[in-house]
Amino acid sequence: MTAQQSRLRVRKQDQITVVEFVDRNILDEANIAQIGEEIGALVNDDPSPKLLISFANVDHLSSAALGALITINSRIKAKDGQLRLADINSQIIEVFRITRLDRLFQIHPGTREALASFS
Repeated sequence: MTAQQSRLRVRKQDQITVVEFVDRNILDEANIAQIGEEIGALVNDDPSPKLLISFANVDHLSSAALGALITINSRIKAKDGQLRLADINSQIIEVFRITRLDRLFQIHPGTREALASFS
């Protein structure tokens, strides 16, 4: 049994790992580090990871969380995997546009569209 409670809900759908956040606000450095470790473990455990991260429950995201996403994306690409982001609210999507991260990530309006985009 781990001392820390998971910050994520994880499920498998076919060969795709779907990750949802428990917290509405992803701002705390310790939680971001834990999320990075948890997602990192999912990437490490899969030889060619297909990961969908849903932001359906998220209202606020810090710049440190964006940095963690960039790191996760790099690790997935290094393993010839695929990453999709979905269900991002308009306030957060604007941050992705301003920082031009919308060009780095494949972002979909909803989980269903994101799942359909995997090859």
